[in-house]
Amino acid sequence: MTKDEIVSKYRQYLFSSVTTYFTDPMVTDHASMQYMWDVDGKKYLDFFGGIVTVSVGHCNPRVTSKIKAQIDKLQHGSTVFPNEAIVAIAEKLAQITPGEISKSYFTNSGTEANEMAIQLARVHTGNYEVVALRHGYSGRSQLAQGLTGHSTWRKSLPVSFGVVHAINPYCYRCPFGLKYPDCGVACAKDVENVIMTTTSGKVGAFIAEPIQGVGGFITPPPEYFKIVFNIIKKYDGLFIADEVQTGWGRTGKKWFGIERWEVTPDIITSAKGLANGTPIGVTMTRPEIAESFKGLQISTFGGNPVTSVAARATIAVIEEDRLMDNAEVVGGYYRAKLEELQKKHKYIGEVRGMGLLQAIELVKDKTTKEPAPQETNRVMDEARNRGLLIGKGGLYGNVLRSSPPLNISKADVDECIRILDESFTAVEG
Repeated sequence: MTKDEIVSKYRQYLFSSVTTYFTDPMVTDHASMQYMWDVDGKKYLDFFGGIVTVSVGHCNPRVTSKIKAQIDKLQHGSTVFPNEAIVAIAEKLAQITPGEISKSYFTNSGTEANEMAIQLARVHTGNYEVVALRHGYSGRSQLAQGLTGHSTWRKSLPVSFGVVHAINPYCYRCPFGLKYPDCGVACAKDVENVIMTTTSGKVGAFIAEPIQGVGGFITPPPEYFKIVFNIIKKYDGLFIADEVQTGWGRTGKKWFGIERWEVTPDIITSAKGLANGTPIGVTMTRPEIAESFKGLQISTFGGNPVTSVAARATIAVIEEDRLMDNAEVVGGYYRAKLEELQKKHKYIGEVRGMGLLQAIELVKDKTTKEPAPQETNRVMDEARNRGLLIGKGGLYGNVLRSSPPLNISKADVDECIRILDESFTAVEG
């Protein structure tokens, strides 16, 4: 098909709510490692990685070769028939997860992983109410939308009784009008206020992304999660770390983002980067919590042999190539370059993130911090025209998000920065 035919049929046969970037959608054709090509043959440096999903490069042969071999061996069986692939990935996850977390429940997506985590916490604690964060994103199901604190992604009648939302640690736009560190991390203490005033005083769980993804890579101060963890334990809840976007070495140094805040959660959920683009979701916890979930359970596609092999291969590449270290080193190099752009360009209000999860918040004026969503779209367009793909997020649609493969080089960063510099210059005109 031609590009126009694909776009036309996409609009004709898919739900109109399935959004695309750009007024003139980019139609992808093929990809290799850090690059993608559209159907017209134009090459792009991909610094978004399928929304924080491509961990070790597009179509990495060290992953795809394992996928191809597994397809020819056993493509499907479901959880009622154990197989080597699901056992191998489950064992590996037990070895790398923090604390005593060693049990996994596999699903198809981050949405399902979060659904399972909430069910599990409610059953284990006997408490129904859940604390989530404003600006957070938990998925597209009705419960997940109820957990989400972001109006853009709550349009389809989210109804989830027993979910309350606390202030998130958005230092750049502090709802209290305070400044870190003089604020005393008031946002963390708000979690206790929310529990005491909007719940029964007992909670099943607190769920949060270590760095809020769709929210615009909002990154908490160092003390935040330790304070919140102690509050949640005081009110008998479980701490759920939503690692859909921050897991698998993305933040550098550690396998999971929450480890950078020196907190060991009760439950970890993840998806996306675990299988380098193959659909997967997983809920991981300690044995005693897992065993509290009674009754019969099946997951038709959860832990599918092909997906399990892809996940195990992805982890192997991350380990063998020390990509967590690369995320730390190259991510630090990237961050420094972005901060140089911040000094140069008037629209860049803040640079934030960790490792190879970095964001730029665009504002019309650095003093008033008025969001600049139109300028954000224009920078994205200019970057695309120059061969760079980056993402977008934030409550106001004014945050550029970047999450390139973990094996990119400093040379790739230099090319990204060159294009961003030119793009901002063009928009600022």
